[in-house]
Amino acid sequence: MTPFESITTLKEQMSKSIIGQEQLIDRIILVLLADGNMLLEGLPGLAKTRAINALAKNLDCGLSRIQFTPDLLPSDITGTEIYLPSEKEKFVFQKGPIFSNLILADEINRAPAKVQSALLEAMEERQVTVSGKTYKMDELFMVMATQNPIEQEGTYPLPEAQMDRFLVHTIISYPDDESELEIMRLNKREASKEKGPKTVNIIPQQVIFDARKEINQVKTSEDIEKYMVSLISATRYPEKFDEELAKLIDFGSSPRGTIALDRCSRVHAWMQNRDYVTPEDIHQTIKDVLRHRLALSYKARAEGVTADQVIDKLIEVVAVVA
Repeated sequence: MTPFESITTLKEQMSKSIIGQEQLIDRIILVLLADGNMLLEGLPGLAKTRAINALAKNLDCGLSRIQFTPDLLPSDITGTEIYLPSEKEKFVFQKGPIFSNLILADEINRAPAKVQSALLEAMEERQVTVSGKTYKMDELFMVMATQNPIEQEGTYPLPEAQMDRFLVHTIISYPDDESELEIMRLNKREASKEKGPKTVNIIPQQVIFDARKEINQVKTSEDIEKYMVSLISATRYPEKFDEELAKLIDFGSSPRGTIALDRCSRVHAWMQNRDYVTPEDIHQTIKDVLRHRLALSYKARAEGVTADQVIDKLIEVVAVVA
């Protein structure tokens, strides 16, 4: 099978256990192919944990789940040196759960800032340094951090500057009634089945690397590149584009936003079986790329304007390059 066919198979296999969250499946695979990390926000019970478990089940890779709590320490994530008197080197580094392929950082806003920083540093540098020694992550590495939008008492919200390190910020909502019915039936089917070995078509890691090589060949015209830059520029200097938009944004996106928009647009085009980027690819990914990179004004927050509404306005006022 070609990389595209293998990724399509991966999506189909994940869809069998994740009902009513097609966008979530698409975004997880998109982030994995883009070699980035994902911040996922949604209410409890919306298949956030189940989704990454389904990915690990169908992909030949390891999965670590870290439950973030207020008493968590940085070493609980990265690992620490332990004393072994029987060894030649008395202190041996014991790797933490961050040393895996897929990392589920559950409720990342439940842990204090130093723990969040330890995770984000590993995400950015793809390595951990302990006692002057550097330990590299595996080549296939992705963090999916989750946030619960309710019950904010006793939490430690991620600073805007650190959220910028996530390639995308995806928000998921309730499934529709038809999907809810199928979820209930799926749960009953799973509960009635005897526990035993199941035949699953495991996708090898090499498929991800081969797909990334093809994505690197996806063409982005000069006009499309200029359109991306114009969209990002409009978040920084909104007064040049629209007076009302200027009242809604305090600070715009950093160059990381431009890079992320380019990467996600090319992956989206590849997932549509195209070797070139269109404005539609940009429009399909821009909200996930920018919603955590915009600092909304007091006026916007007071009037209940969301980042998604601001991005809709952004698309409206920035002319699409032909």
